[in-house]
Amino acid sequence: MPDRRQNPGSVTCVALLRGINVGKAKRIAMADLREIVSGLGHQQVRTLLNSGNVVFNVSGHRPPDCAALAAALHEAIATKVGVNTSVTVVTASALDAIVRGNPWPEAALQPSQLLVAFAPNATSLAGLEPLALQSWAPDRFALTSLAAYAWCVSGILESPLGVALLKACGGIATTRNWATVCKLHEICQG
Repeated sequence: MPDRRQNPGSVTCVALLRGINVGKAKRIAMADLREIVSGLGHQQVRTLLNSGNVVFNVSGHRPPDCAALAAALHEAIATKVGVNTSVTVVTASALDAIVRGNPWPEAALQPSQLLVAFAPNATSLAGLEPLALQSWAPDRFALTSLAAYAWCVSGILESPLGVALLKACGGIATTRNWATVCKLHEICQG
């Protein structure tokens, strides 16, 4: 098992691939994904679940250019396995801020009903602003500079907010439920 402690002189990042291994399209084995990320020179590469969640370390003391990391990973995946998918990369510190910024801590008791939308940058998240202008009661929606949160109290598929968020994300964002976000956070802290 790889050492999960962050190496001095490196920054831990999380890559989130959109729409991986859902149905028959965009299939990527997690072993192949780990190999691709390692091939880009990153260390301590580990995946979570089978849905395109990768935690890895990037050499350097300064925060990495997440957009450049995402672009390189997107290109490598397309070249090596022929899958075209959007990739969002966040640092472990940004993920920590997203976890700590959950506007509804009580929603954590129902982690499958709380979605977090991640986008490559604040401009992309701005595409979700129309959702913040609507009332979704009893569901709730919050938009921050780092992520969007949707609490779908009756479940995501039954919720007009859940459906609207997934549709609005289109090519601009990818979502993870709270359980996955917390597992990624734990790996980054580990």
